[in-house]
Amino acid sequence: MDEKFFVFGLGYSGKAVARALLARGWSVAGTTRSGRADDLEGVETFAFDRDRPLPAGALEGVTAILSTVPPDPAGDPVVAVMAAHMQAVRPRWVGYLSTTGLYGDHNGGWVDETTPPDPTQERSRRRLEAEQAWRATGLPLHLFRLAGIYGPGRSAIEQVLAGTARRINKPGQMFSRIHVEDIARSVLTSLDRPAPGTIYNLCDDDPAPPQDVILYACALLGVEPPPEIGWDEARATLSPMALGFYADNKRVSNRRMREELGVDLAYPSYRDGLAAIAKRQRGGDQPG
Repeated sequence: MDEKFFVFGLGYSGKAVARALLARGWSVAGTTRSGRADDLEGVETFAFDRDRPLPAGALEGVTAILSTVPPDPAGDPVVAVMAAHMQAVRPRWVGYLSTTGLYGDHNGGWVDETTPPDPTQERSRRRLEAEQAWRATGLPLHLFRLAGIYGPGRSAIEQVLAGTARRINKPGQMFSRIHVEDIARSVLTSLDRPAPGTIYNLCDDDPAPPQDVILYACALLGVEPPPEIGWDEARATLSPMALGFYADNKRVSNRRMREELGVDLAYPSYRDGLAAIAKRQRGGDQPG
């Protein structure tokens, strides 16, 4: 059977999924705000937002759908505009990329998919409402709650090289992370092992304080780390979004992703992921 995958939102994560699917031989289409994705050869691209629905027939023949589109103040735009169209094509698999931010603050403790959501940030509350809207569609939905996303072009390696890295020490603060290629790997694994209605936390095995990640990036690059900044000093200069990230302190369990879904992480620790990115920076490899 010819498999056709549609990605609402060909951003950083959506592009990684699209490239992995193309490599597998799928037909891939998707959306951007502009209707262009010049760096995704072979992907049919449409313009889409709340005020610009897809043209008639854009979802014809689609067998699987993924949305990476964040909710806006009015809710989830994909559900609001396209729910009936998605239901009409009867995809066998649907995925939505959400966030582990909706678990809220747990003072550095562990959370898993059974932990009740308790979002502290407005953007996380919107994500929880978006999850609920996707569930209400009746589509064969798989929810992926993502930890902090990093990868080539968006990591501590680039921050250090650009001179923008800050080594902020908030005592006890822990973050979980996921490499963008492991997001794609998880989505493709779920396509092979569908379980509609299931929630998966996507994160690596190694929650860590943010200052440790900066130190490791500096060590890989052989540069002097930036001076450590105490929390009292740092919080006066952080953006509201950055302050929101530091407001939630937790470790995220990936047991269900590993044991039930069967994902074999390419980068089980930020150390593995940063080492690969540093190697690419030195010209030893090229991203796929």
